[in-house]
Amino acid sequence: MGTLVVIPDPILPDLLRPGLRLVFCGTAAGRRSAQEGAYYAHPGNMFWRTLHTVQLTPRLFAPVEFTLLPALGIGLTDLAKHHMGNDDELPRDAFDVDALKQRIARHAPRVLAFTSKAAARAALGRSAGYGLQAERMGETQLFVLPSPSGQARGHWDMAPWQALADLVRT
Repeated sequence: MGTLVVIPDPILPDLLRPGLRLVFCGTAAGRRSAQEGAYYAHPGNMFWRTLHTVQLTPRLFAPVEFTLLPALGIGLTDLAKHHMGNDDELPRDAFDVDALKQRIARHAPRVLAFTSKAAARAALGRSAGYGLQAERMGETQLFVLPSPSGQARGHWDMAPWQALADLVRT
């Protein structure tokens, strides 16, 4: 008999379904997001304000309203579904790139946007600049964004987020 492997429930559920225009992919849930059970929940995180500013959402959503995004054609996922914390706190094997690729192949969103260079580097296996990438996952276009985390404020730039919004609306 084989060994039984128990996989814990994900920290945050994927918000994926076929037909989405855009899926955001982070590295892992932060501690505040894990505590609240909501994506990008830390008050210093710019994610929700930015979605509204670049007009991907019609109003400013609260993190707890993340389940409303698919109605707008937007989904959410993370590379590390079973770990939480800052990137430097995650174990080396936290990122499951194969599982991400399987989820994207199954749901085939038009664009997969990594919400940090760290997430993009883990998924792509290389460093990447901001913006639309040359490669794809199946038919899905790949886009790299500056992290909206308050801890990355020194690297913040709204321009790639606006470029993503423009791309998704075309």
